[in-house]
Amino acid sequence: MHALYNVLIIFVGFFLKVVAIFSPKMKLFVTGRKDVFKTLETKISKTDKTIWFHCASLGEFEQGLPIMQAVKSDFPNHKIIVSFFSPSGFEIRKNTSIADCVVYLPLDTASNAKKFIELIHPSLVLFVKYEFWPNYLFQLKKNSIPTLLISAVFRDDQLFFKSYGSFMQNALFTFKHIFVQDENSEKLLKEINFENVTVSGDTRFDRVSHQIEQDNSLPFIEEFIDSKLCIVCGSTWPDDENVLLDYINSASTEIQFIIAPHQIESAKIKSLKDKISKSTVLYSEMKNKQLKNFSVFIIDTIGLLTKIYSYADVAYVGGAMGNTGLHNILEPATFGVPIVIGKNYANFPEAERLESLAGLFSVSNFEETNEILQKLVINKRFREESGMIAGHFINSNVGATAKVLKYIDDLEIN
Repeated sequence: MHALYNVLIIFVGFFLKVVAIFSPKMKLFVTGRKDVFKTLETKISKTDKTIWFHCASLGEFEQGLPIMQAVKSDFPNHKIIVSFFSPSGFEIRKNTSIADCVVYLPLDTASNAKKFIELIHPSLVLFVKYEFWPNYLFQLKKNSIPTLLISAVFRDDQLFFKSYGSFMQNALFTFKHIFVQDENSEKLLKEINFENVTVSGDTRFDRVSHQIEQDNSLPFIEEFIDSKLCIVCGSTWPDDENVLLDYINSASTEIQFIIAPHQIESAKIKSLKDKISKSTVLYSEMKNKQLKNFSVFIIDTIGLLTKIYSYADVAYVGGAMGNTGLHNILEPATFGVPIVIGKNYANFPEAERLESLAGLFSVSNFEETNEILQKLVINKRFREESGMIAGHFINSNVGATAKVLKYIDDLEIN
């Protein structure tokens, strides 16, 4: 099986180079990996002490960030290396101050894994949530480098728990310790006799809980809202926008809407704006505009959404109306905001838990969207109680970072 996997990875590498000719995103994926080893040779010396974090994409980076910050503080003599699999993570966080070196992870061939690990020679490795690259994991195990998996979530339909999944199960067993988000994940691991597991919770709770302590003020948002009720639609995709537009177009003029689409390409922003019948302004065009005279504000840039959530009375979080994956519901929840999402969230335990507490509401179509948004708008008590539940949900689930850090400190990393 290992030999077949290696052949498959080589084939995938060739296939991606062909796809990159036609896809700008895939071109970043391919070209970004060309100079990884040169970058490491330049930034990491043989005498450096290093700790390596690997994240699939931006969401996993945000998940790992509280531990990166804690490790950077506790191990000031170690360089922090962060690798990404996806361009969406690397391109946004390639200049992050938390790391001494940020690179793409080369494809999981045996030779790439050996060379990458030789160049960074880490004292400790932390993979975040979902990444399982067998050749890297086997090489780390061979080199006796302690490797942890943090904020992990497991499901019984994954290959690790199938009778024919022994190859991936062997890769899983290379981890020295796994920190999982929930008891079901712990149960699944113990059923295959993986005992080095701790239910730590989700580090994202620690991440977002600190956001409320930051300066979240955005004067232009305050000008736009002008003391009216505000609904923030964050990280939306076309599927989300399709169920929101009817309500947006028919809502009272006393409600202000902020839409922060996940995709901010100009053609897609124009298409969205054209479907809105109310007065609409773009972030990129707001200069010299009287923002309070508009009813809809489209944020066609990145990096502002977390702060914008602090102004929301109600938040719609995108991704779950289609199949792209639910975006971060914890960011609005930390500000005590009631949340509405789409229908496809079965693999997002935090959404399931918050829904069971009545701090989050799932909708399947525009009729249900209209109904719950209207109820949240009209019934102030219902809105405030739902928001209070969301805020309490965050506060009652912090602490994952401390559990992971205690384990790391006990390892006595050199």
